[in-house]
Amino acid sequence: QVQVVESGGGLVQAGGSLRLSCAASGIAFSLATVGWYRQAPGKQRELVADINIGSSTNYADSVKGRFTISRDNARKTVYLQMGSLTPEDTAVYYCNARFGSINFWGQGTQVTVSS
Repeated sequence: QVQVVESGGGLVQAGGSLRLSCAASGIAFSLATVGWYRQAPGKQRELVADINIGSSTNYADSVKGRFTISRDNARKTVYLQMGSLTPEDTAVYYCNARFGSINFWGQGTQVTVSS
């Protein structure tokens, strides 16, 4: 069955770095646009970054210059390298694989940035 699994979350100090991974199975991963989203308590879920089948990328203004999204189709994995982290980056981070209008979501991974 289709599975999307995030990993790499944890607790880091402000100014630190963290790399998240999104691994997929049961889908044609190379044909998917994959995005990282995040949701903090009391806030709406928002797009952080995404990458399409041609490896073009898109970033939220709040993370431009700090985060980098990349994909390895052979490993069916998308990465989110996060740097210069601030407490405002604290959230549950979710991976989404989209085929047209069909979406597959992971369960999320917690990122906490201490001040």
